[in-house]
Amino acid sequence: MTWYFASVNETIKGAKHYFYDIPDNVRFHFDKFKKRRDEQILRLNGAYERNWNREGIDLVQGTARFIGQKEIEVDLVDGSGKAAYTAKHILIATGGYPIVAENVEGATHGITSDGFFDMEHLPKKIAVVGAGYIAVELAGVLNAIGVEVHMFIRHETFLRQFDPMIQETMTKTYEEAGVIIHKKFPGFKKIERLDGGSALAYDGNSHEKLTEGPSPGKRLKITDSNGEIFEFNELLWAIGRAPQIKDLNLDVAGVQLSKTGHIAVDEFQNTNVEGLYALGDVTGQSELTPVAIAAGRQLGNRLFGPPELKSSRLSYENVPTVVFSHPEVGTVGMTEPEAIGKYGQENIKIYKTKFAAMYFDVFPAEEKSKHPTQYKIICAGPEEKVVGLHILGESSGEMLQGFGVAIKMGATKADFDRCVAIHPTSAEEIVTMR
Repeated sequence: MTWYFASVNETIKGAKHYFYDIPDNVRFHFDKFKKRRDEQILRLNGAYERNWNREGIDLVQGTARFIGQKEIEVDLVDGSGKAAYTAKHILIATGGYPIVAENVEGATHGITSDGFFDMEHLPKKIAVVGAGYIAVELAGVLNAIGVEVHMFIRHETFLRQFDPMIQETMTKTYEEAGVIIHKKFPGFKKIERLDGGSALAYDGNSHEKLTEGPSPGKRLKITDSNGEIFEFNELLWAIGRAPQIKDLNLDVAGVQLSKTGHIAVDEFQNTNVEGLYALGDVTGQSELTPVAIAAGRQLGNRLFGPPELKSSRLSYENVPTVVFSHPEVGTVGMTEPEAIGKYGQENIKIYKTKFAAMYFDVFPAEEKSKHPTQYKIICAGPEEKVVGLHILGESSGEMLQGFGVAIKMGATKADFDRCVAIHPTSAEEIVTMR
């Protein structure tokens, strides 16, 4: 919803090129939008709870921890005390939490993605630390609605787990859109409040560092590791997420962790303890909401379904994903370096194209060039099986879903070529590349 909010502002800015007589400074009310968005989230949560009630599911609200291999104790959120539960099957799906930089004095003066969604009033100037999809999405939203955005990244490009085409084009596009990107960032050393606020202390009973949360009138003085000083109204940490497991007492249950500190599971979501399962961000497997939902459905089918579903599991291969940046990014399958590493340079073929979507045809040339659409198809072997598809541009999210089905089915470039193009669309370029 927040991405749509920002996209509306971009449309308004471009309307003059379609000869709409729109004033330069159209007012919007972010606080009212935030209230409506939160109301919608509460409504959705309520719908889930009502569905659970209809299915006979008991919702117990509280904080759980293992007190035995098949027994948990819950501190009930209503303050009524503790409750204990045992079960033949126990699923751990506690997700992750955004982390805050360690060894940075005053780091808790900043906010995380949680604080971003608590914002009622926009800062004039914000520092976004991070180069992953959360940093890119939130920086894009803020820039599109008029906030001065500075991104601090360790390398020359962001989205470094994506194909090089995505990295290079999106970094350049953000710069041209007005985002100030500080590349090869050495790290922050000290963060101070200039408006009288004080940093929160570390909560020793928690697994995460608390942050202050956004506040109007906030002013931060930030010193980096080279001694350079910056001033911002807000600092957003988007440097990654960690599994929400510290207080679960997993050692009591005997659950093993992976080298990355996530819960180790096999291809069927089994932990090393029989009857204990884990899925979602807590396992570090493709940390996306639909992936966790899909894994949960397959696990439910396997444990409680008919005999033909006893081998149900989620395949983590060719999972399509979208970055809701400005413009959108979509990707499924291997990046070009990954394909070269698996198949060899001589056994892959790359098809790519770059153009401006028809929507921007009426824009002046210098504006049009700031809105690229770019596609890349990666094929492997003599049959040219499509092993990777990377797209950026308007409507990439909606577009990728259908192509994701084709790639999951093992489509070849010839299959793409046999599909008649839908004209005039951007997507037709994917089935007409030569």
